[in-house]
Amino acid sequence: MAMMKTGEKSGCSVVACALLAVSLFLAGCQSDNTPQKFAEVPGTSSGSATAAVNSTTSTATNLPPTSNPGVPKVGRAPSIRDIDRGFETINVGDSLLIVFADLPTPVPPIEEHVSESGRITALHNESFQAAGKKRTDLEKEIHDRYVPDYYKFLTINVKILNRFYFVDGEVKSPNRYIYEGNMTVLKAITSAGGFTDFASKKKVRIIRSDKRKETENCVKALDDPKLDLEIFPGDTVHIPRKIF
Repeated sequence: MAMMKTGEKSGCSVVACALLAVSLFLAGCQSDNTPQKFAEVPGTSSGSATAAVNSTTSTATNLPPTSNPGVPKVGRAPSIRDIDRGFETINVGDSLLIVFADLPTPVPPIEEHVSESGRITALHNESFQAAGKKRTDLEKEIHDRYVPDYYKFLTINVKILNRFYFVDGEVKSPNRYIYEGNMTVLKAITSAGGFTDFASKKKVRIIRSDKRKETENCVKALDDPKLDLEIFPGDTVHIPRKIF
């Protein structure tokens, strides 16, 4: 009887050891395969934290590399006369090249000088008022005059040829010069070689294309660029001779 109890105890011990070994094995496998979970900041989920990082990255990368928020771009504002006259407005004295296209028989381009009355003459002795009009408006007027009375199809292109300003009087190279925009009295005088030794620099006269006259003190304009008057196509800068 004692021997049976001893055998039973030995069998139980073996079973218990086996069960303990299996438990330890399973625990080791679970710890290897289960990822660690770090403590979260109170009130913040892992999803919202990821979204916050993505939002910050997106905001940073959406800005241009050279942008400077809040700083306005600096540029030269056009004057009222720039807007009023502009390169597209035709003036008395301009030379126009008129191209007639899409005709059954090709017609050579016509070069016309805008007369003092502001008019030009084109094909079939048709006359048009050109001065004071935009180039595109004149193109439409010419087209509508010829279609359909003269032609079924017609394309008109009007090009304003080189414009000039004039510098004369006491400068080293009095002449006419091509107007390329952004011109002033002092720049015009420089383009003509500068003043001669006999120039009256305080009473330079500007004769506008519409015959109006203005005066500039170039000595003061050298110190204050705001006093340097703008020059436009057809204007004349005249430098008088000083009186000794």
